[in-house]
Amino acid sequence: MRAAGRNDDPERTGADGLVAARVTALLSAFRPGDDALGVSELARRTGLAKSTVHRLTGHLVATGLLEREDAALRLGLKLFEIGQLAVRRRGLVEAARPYLADLREATRNTVHLAVLEGTEVVYLDILRGPDAPSLPSRIGGRFPAHATGVGKAILAFSPESVVTQVIDAGLPRVSVRTITAAGLLRRQLAKIRGEGIAFEREESGVGVVCAASPLLDAKGVAVAALSISGWANRMHTNRVAPAVRTAALALSRTL
Repeated sequence: MRAAGRNDDPERTGADGLVAARVTALLSAFRPGDDALGVSELARRTGLAKSTVHRLTGHLVATGLLEREDAALRLGLKLFEIGQLAVRRRGLVEAARPYLADLREATRNTVHLAVLEGTEVVYLDILRGPDAPSLPSRIGGRFPAHATGVGKAILAFSPESVVTQVIDAGLPRVSVRTITAAGLLRRQLAKIRGEGIAFEREESGVGVVCAASPLLDAKGVAVAALSISGWANRMHTNRVAPAVRTAALALSRTL
């Protein structure tokens, strides 16, 4: 017999999940470059009824997750505060920044710091180089792990279950050179484990190449990765690889 007052009623659980999904959809509807959005635009982007958007945004404004700007809504400072707390990674970003700055200064190309979440990498920090191509990556942005140098560097030093999860989810084609075959990806990961360097040659976008190296914990498991990205016809990945590897090893010792 169930004890009275327990919150394991299937209908209640389903209702809670629906509300959470709607709130997530509303907050995720804001995109880079957006300032404030009206109720009608939020309804269009989320597929929710205007009445539902109006009701839920009222609660989000009351909690500080959204703020009103005339008749529109924008993300609230409360989200920024929560985001700052989320970074046990903040310490990682602060520790990595000098190494990223040195790599950018030495190569004039774009450097990334990224972690793995699910089947995607999330960029924690990016320093853009003056000689580098305009890349779609952005801080807080995501990209399929198998199509990036940082993603492959992390996967090569991750538990087998993590690699299997990525492969089982499918390996979508991002560019004409994206690795979409599980066997080929596994062979590359084995080579990366032996060399400590991952290369990405126009797999995330035409004309872009990358050299990446993992940041390892005391057990040799990747917690993040560093990379340098540049034009395929200008940046020689084999030349910048030792610098990336050296920076990754030095930073790993500080974590």
